[in-house]
Amino acid sequence: MVHRTKSNVALFCLTVVALASRLSADWLTFGGDSQRTGWAKNETILNRTNAATLELKWKIQIDNVPKELTSLATPVVVDQVKTPRGIKEFVVVAGSSDNVYAIDADTGKLIWKRTFKITANPSRTSNTLCPFAVNATPAIDGGRMKTAYVIASDGVLHALAVEDGEDRFPPVPFVPAFSKNWSLNLFDGSLYTAIGQRCNGVASGVYAIDLKSPEHMVRSFQAGRPGIWGRAGVAISPSGTIFGESGDGTFDPDAGEFADSFLAISAKEMKLTDSYTPLNREWLTRKDLDMGCISPLVFSFHGKEYLVGGGKEGRLFLLDTRSFGGETHRTPLFRSELFTNEDVNYSGHGFWGAFATVEDAKGTRWIYAPAWGPPHPAAAPLFPMSNGDAPHGSIMAFRVEMKGEAPVLAPAWISRDLDVPEPPIAANGVVYALSSGEDVQQYRTSTAERVRGSRKATLHAFDSDTGKELFASEPLSSFTHFGGLALSNGRIFIATYDGYVYAFGLKQEER
Repeated sequence: MVHRTKSNVALFCLTVVALASRLSADWLTFGGDSQRTGWAKNETILNRTNAATLELKWKIQIDNVPKELTSLATPVVVDQVKTPRGIKEFVVVAGSSDNVYAIDADTGKLIWKRTFKITANPSRTSNTLCPFAVNATPAIDGGRMKTAYVIASDGVLHALAVEDGEDRFPPVPFVPAFSKNWSLNLFDGSLYTAIGQRCNGVASGVYAIDLKSPEHMVRSFQAGRPGIWGRAGVAISPSGTIFGESGDGTFDPDAGEFADSFLAISAKEMKLTDSYTPLNREWLTRKDLDMGCISPLVFSFHGKEYLVGGGKEGRLFLLDTRSFGGETHRTPLFRSELFTNEDVNYSGHGFWGAFATVEDAKGTRWIYAPAWGPPHPAAAPLFPMSNGDAPHGSIMAFRVEMKGEAPVLAPAWISRDLDVPEPPIAANGVVYALSSGEDVQQYRTSTAERVRGSRKATLHAFDSDTGKELFASEPLSSFTHFGGLALSNGRIFIATYDGYVYAFGLKQEER
């Protein structure tokens, strides 16, 4: 019989709590969690007082070959991987040419690589929007059997053991071959992805595969022509509702076509449960101001659950997840002023990618949004704090506040100029953002021309309350296309178009 004293029990509990906290610092999916919050809630190393001392810790160039503008997906990170060489933290990166790489987060050394064998061929010719490549950011199951899930270009799902890249189970068909699918989301034993842009003629929708059953049953919600192509894929609430935004196309609810709309889909039945469509939907579609270019974000505020979203138009929306748009599906809780895109530009302005949110120590709920192009002249004066002109893009910060009985987004600050910002992430009083440097103009511009016209990406860190810049890196080797950041255990990870993966950490690291 084992006798436990009170002190032993307390020590055991503290050890378990410490281990759980350590494990939860992983970055297992785009945006860090299924709600796509971009918030590293359990980060304990990087903070407002030391972010200025960030430096490049390592970089490695891996041998992936870009396809059109698609190259390396946003990194994902998992710690506590048991290997013959000890317990490791791995960075997993998927490459467009059907490659997956695992990199030691401490040393930057390549641990393993997998290249998928593709036997089918697309029926159409590739182009800038349809590269017929690995496009979705992987998702990692960070449990005891740490597994990285990746969709190959032929639509087959691969489940790889993080420690060595070997198959956990035989590859299984998941989505239509050569469709363009977006960041994977792992929730309650099923894996989800969204499809958009009709690549290889595939209709848009949301797909789910059951990982718990040997049959790996696939279910889907078919959206028709309007694509769901926010780069973070879909967000999923803790209660099991899938949220996405659709792009241009047909608006015919009776036929299941919801162009430029917010969609709520039940995760179990894969059925549409609610929708919201802006009253100016026809204008949005006609001007190619897709709502589908951004992934929404789920957050809680005053004990209720809300959704924030936007699109190319340059507005932000708040929706009650229990009732998107009222009985008519056309009335949101909050529809903002135009914060950007005075020019009504369909490619280089508006809100793109994904958001971030935090609730700070004072209980204030913040939303951080990547705005392309300059602030709208009428909106700029609404921000109490500005950090200089921002003609190419910025991070815009908002406080969620109650106005009467409904929440609103109150403008707080605009960052310095960013050269086409990627989705931000946040932790401990700091917002991290990447100037992508990409040439995003689409008018009569080929992939080769856009690659030549792109600049170099730069990492930035901002004070989360004021937008004051705390850190800016030297320019990286290349630009990023539809990328993002990962943050885990004191390091920030970035992948660039030319095949480099970077790790930034503190100058005075304690390891």
